[in-house]
Amino acid sequence: MSTTFDKYRIDLDETVTYLDERLDKVLSENLPDISRTRLKALILEGQVRSETRVFKKPSEKLSDDIGTYLEVRIPAAVDDTPQAQNISLDIIYEDEHLLVINKPAGLVVHPGAGNADQTLVNALLFHCKDSLSGIGGVKRPGIVHRLDKDTSGVMVVAKNDAAHKGLSEQLSEKTMGRIYHTIVLNVPVPPTGAINKPLGRHPQSRMKQAVLRYGGRDAVTNYKTLDIFRDNFALVECRLETGRTHQIRVHMQEKGLPVLGDPVYGPQATAVKGALKRGGWDEDITEVVTGFKRQALHAKELFFEHPILKKDMSFSSGYPSDIHGLIESLSK
Repeated sequence: MSTTFDKYRIDLDETVTYLDERLDKVLSENLPDISRTRLKALILEGQVRSETRVFKKPSEKLSDDIGTYLEVRIPAAVDDTPQAQNISLDIIYEDEHLLVINKPAGLVVHPGAGNADQTLVNALLFHCKDSLSGIGGVKRPGIVHRLDKDTSGVMVVAKNDAAHKGLSEQLSEKTMGRIYHTIVLNVPVPPTGAINKPLGRHPQSRMKQAVLRYGGRDAVTNYKTLDIFRDNFALVECRLETGRTHQIRVHMQEKGLPVLGDPVYGPQATAVKGALKRGGWDEDITEVVTGFKRQALHAKELFFEHPILKKDMSFSSGYPSDIHGLIESLSK
């Protein structure tokens, strides 16, 4: 019986050289939602190839004879039920209907390609026992909204069907408030405004989203500048009216304000170093900023009406240590 694969293509841009770069490093930079462990296993299984060859070693360095793209084949996920796993959760609030958690960067929300377990769903199934069965779908029980793997912050999870229905309706009707903080290269002009540009799958890369001139889904991000660091970087608040995949990251990039540390939509390393040099930051701070390896994006606040108790609820999450350190460094 033949095996079905999901295929991910990485086009090797002629303006960017990958020569002498390790294969596993190039894959990790271009496929951030797939764990390095999973990528390594795929390479060893012979699932990574180019126009001219199949790769077998994660440490292999790329040469100029491999062609114009890399292809990663991932066996299609088996539609099975996620298993409960004892993974620690930072719970901000919990009752019999829902819980609000502070998600750390690096935790995937639900199982998918390259992340079969060790996700938030696996942790929730262990914590909530049998109460999540079937709520919101077999593979995403209890999940109302999601955060990207490397985005930290506050999110709500439903524990029963009534709560899931009520929270999902608020999300759809745009009455659930979600506020994010992000650190970006450059300074917003004007300092406050709205980005209203439709988003859809990138025409060349299925792993990315892009602003589309035709088609796409409505996407609106309201932003406000909270702080400016020597006219080179800014701390920006983003309020979502819609919740498209990678919305803030793509909208910020489109406005010329790429999110620091973002491996997919973020600024080029040379641009960040140039801004640090113009601002006169010392070498220690330059190392902190250039060494920030995940998108500097944090889900700061969440507010909604409790779907069962019918009372207004509001939650906030303090900056994790890495983002706190980044802001502190840029403030010097």
